[in-house]
Amino acid sequence: MKKLTQKRLKELLHYDPETGVFTWVKTVNREVKRGDVAGYINKELGYRLIGICGKCYYASRLAWLYMEGYFPENVADHRDRVRDNDRWDNLRHISRQCNSRNCKLSIKNKSGITGVSWSKRYQKWTANVTILYKSINLGAFNSKLDAAKARWNAEKKHNFPNCNSKSTAYLYLKSHNALV
Repeated sequence: MKKLTQKRLKELLHYDPETGVFTWVKTVNREVKRGDVAGYINKELGYRLIGICGKCYYASRLAWLYMEGYFPENVADHRDRVRDNDRWDNLRHISRQCNSRNCKLSIKNKSGITGVSWSKRYQKWTANVTILYKSINLGAFNSKLDAAKARWNAEKKHNFPNCNSKSTAYLYLKSHNALV
């Protein structure tokens, strides 16, 4: 199988950078007609996948090939965290580590702040941050606000703001007028 090129992609699909939608340029078969929206949303992952010549591609990666002429070396990330929002201004090329910092709050999280939790054992708020797959304990605090400050300071120290477009620690501190 030949490697998909920008030229071949443009022969098959049109990408609208304003909407992030790919449409077929030609009728491919009985099911796929010229002008049809390409691909489908994967129910488990939430990403739009597009099949081309027997291979499945993420629409975000195809957008990169379409616009820049190459597949991103790392991750084509969705700034707004909406996995099927493939508008060009919503995509950015980032490292896998940076991408892991830009994830939604876990459904198990009760504090509303990534890396901040209540310790029943110590009866205090604790904060931690993960750097290069290692969890770093930032301490135990009497207030949730102080734990959020510790988390935000660690995020700044380790350059999270360049990766995470919506830091929960930052948003919590901002809502409590506690940013320094």
